[in-house]
Amino acid sequence: MIKKGYKFTSAMFKRYLIAGLLIWVPIGITFLVIKFIVDLLDGLVLALPPQYRPQEWMGFYMPGVGVIITLLLVFFTGMITANVLGHKLVKLYEYIVSRIPLVRSIHNSVKQVMDTIFKNDGDSFRKVLLVEYPKKDMWSIAFQTSSGFDQAEKHTGKDLLTVFIPTTPNPTSGFLLFVPRENAIELDISTEEALRLVISLGVVLPNEKELVKKSIEENN
Repeated sequence: MIKKGYKFTSAMFKRYLIAGLLIWVPIGITFLVIKFIVDLLDGLVLALPPQYRPQEWMGFYMPGVGVIITLLLVFFTGMITANVLGHKLVKLYEYIVSRIPLVRSIHNSVKQVMDTIFKNDGDSFRKVLLVEYPKKDMWSIAFQTSSGFDQAEKHTGKDLLTVFIPTTPNPTSGFLLFVPRENAIELDISTEEALRLVISLGVVLPNEKELVKKSIEENN
């Protein structure tokens, strides 16, 4: 019940509208992203012969079956390739792929990236850096991907880090830079915190939000 004398102003309307958007927009985007992934993986089921598709033997269509099948396929593939016989089969498969001109280039490039990201003994994408980009006194978040590029270090005479600077709000695209080690500042924040910072356009700051300012001051 509205109190007597209560006035509903345009400022209040704007405030309530923004408050509602802050609730529904993340929910809506999350739903659309999950729906896209589920639909994409469900579409992989169409590659099966009609008689082997889940909806044929279940009698009805169930969203998400493709996700379950894909996860099971990935899991059992990993379990099989972890033993000696599976390792030999993988070697045979990679040997065959390496003989196909166009396919081997794409396959080997993707495999190297995946090995780099997921190997436990590397520091790829595990170090969050602060680098001066695109010009002096302007700083960008970057991820260290590797180090020790001999050809680049030979021509520059510097100890270089290979870094990836993501774009915002889409961190899957960005810029590859070779930065002198002494010009890169390592931040004490996790990769997840740095990604949230990038995706949110800088709105969601890490817990150590004073660290960036402090690190710049210490290195000036």
